[in-house]
Amino acid sequence: MNTATRLAIVGGLLLSGPGLSLHAGTTIRRQQAQAAIAARAGAADGLVSRLRQRIPELMEQAGVQGVQIAVLSGGKTGWHGSFGLANAETKTPVTDASVFEAASLSKPVFAYAVLTLVDAGLIDLDTPISKYLPGRYDVGDDARLDLITPRHVLSHRPGFPNWRSGSDPLKIHFTPGDRFSYSGEGFVYLAAAVERITGQTLEAFMRRTVFEPLGMTSSSYVWQSRYESLKVYNHGLLGNLAGRRTPWRANAAASLHTTAGDYARFVAAVLAGQGLRPATARALMSPQSRPDERGINTATAPPTGRPAPGVAWGLGWGLEQEGEDWRIWHWGDNGTTKAYVVASARRGAGVVLFANSENGLVLAPPIVADVMGGESPAFAWLKQQGPTPAFGQFLSTLRASGAGQALEAYRASRQARPTEPAIDEETMNRLGYVLLRGKKVKDAIEVFKQNVADHPESWNVFDSLGEAYATDGSTALAIEAYEQSLKLNPANTGGAEALKKLRSGAGRD
Repeated sequence: MNTATRLAIVGGLLLSGPGLSLHAGTTIRRQQAQAAIAARAGAADGLVSRLRQRIPELMEQAGVQGVQIAVLSGGKTGWHGSFGLANAETKTPVTDASVFEAASLSKPVFAYAVLTLVDAGLIDLDTPISKYLPGRYDVGDDARLDLITPRHVLSHRPGFPNWRSGSDPLKIHFTPGDRFSYSGEGFVYLAAAVERITGQTLEAFMRRTVFEPLGMTSSSYVWQSRYESLKVYNHGLLGNLAGRRTPWRANAAASLHTTAGDYARFVAAVLAGQGLRPATARALMSPQSRPDERGINTATAPPTGRPAPGVAWGLGWGLEQEGEDWRIWHWGDNGTTKAYVVASARRGAGVVLFANSENGLVLAPPIVADVMGGESPAFAWLKQQGPTPAFGQFLSTLRASGAGQALEAYRASRQARPTEPAIDEETMNRLGYVLLRGKKVKDAIEVFKQNVADHPESWNVFDSLGEAYATDGSTALAIEAYEQSLKLNPANTGGAEALKKLRSGAGRD
């Protein structure tokens, strides 16, 4: 976008914005408006320039292969960009037409479509879903199914887990509506009801209700033949190609395929309340539930009674405090592909980020800080940090020379620059599991040991080290690691069970 076009767009927004209407012949106001337009355009130029420079640097630090981004300004897409590779083996570049997995960013789009049914009087937020979808829906004789409403699902309070294990029956773990516990299963349940109400497949319903009205021409919940040449490939932490999903059945919680440009159109519609009654649009961005401070999925654990600071949930959207207001956000995680979105209705600002790499979510904190400014309570709740300079070098050495040399260089760097932040716990832990799954058990143990050295206050790093020792057959060391994990977190039931088995096998009480 050239400067003249940008000035025209920003100028149009200012001329139509509250408190800045121009009266013919009012020279002072015209001059003030022109100065404001120039300032806004200059700020936009500066942000775009900064992002163009920073994103490749952040990708290098995080080991991310490809990125697509769209930035909203004045409630509309102001800039979008593409970086890196769609396929690390073929060296095919990411373009603005490249299609990514939205992962859990699928949920807000489906929620918006459900709210159009609410406005049409076809579904009620507080009527049990079982009224629309008779039958026990694979929960056996649990009568609590009849308590679950669309509002419970959209605000993550149905009592379901996030996902059931394999072909196991679906369980309801607490009385629906009692508390927050993130659940993709709830969205799948509500989607089945929507298909019955509308008489359409989920894909057909989403196309008619959302994609076509909003001009989202690249988006679909199911695989399209055109995606064969457009969809990026996913990549693991070590940069290895991890294939790509081709969903033939729509999943309301996770299967959306789209572009950053398309998703930004959707976000702009949400910010404007487009297609919804004013009261419904307000409810979408108003707190409906408060997540527990411990994190995403607490369905099987008792609540602490301590809500996460500055974080709530609306209807399909996460909310985080921005001064006296709430702004919408959501993250997406399909394993080897990540996504993030945040936007402010008050400011009309936002950013959509897609990455085709396992470590892609690491890019979100610094990019969101650049675009949105201020604090982001959602990242604290997700326990998500930005990339550390040490990780890029560590990853590069690991790929080239193995874990031994990578750890040696990392430790030397930490000694030489003690104020430099350590690689964050979650990233190093995931890397250890990549090595463990790849049968590089000794390397995994060394990585987990380093994570313990860097984060000795974390029960989880000891739990992971215990698992690696157990896999290696080092029972005594595994017991020692699990004992330390339980000392730090007595509620670590998985660790307690593993420790019981290890002690039994080792002949200890």
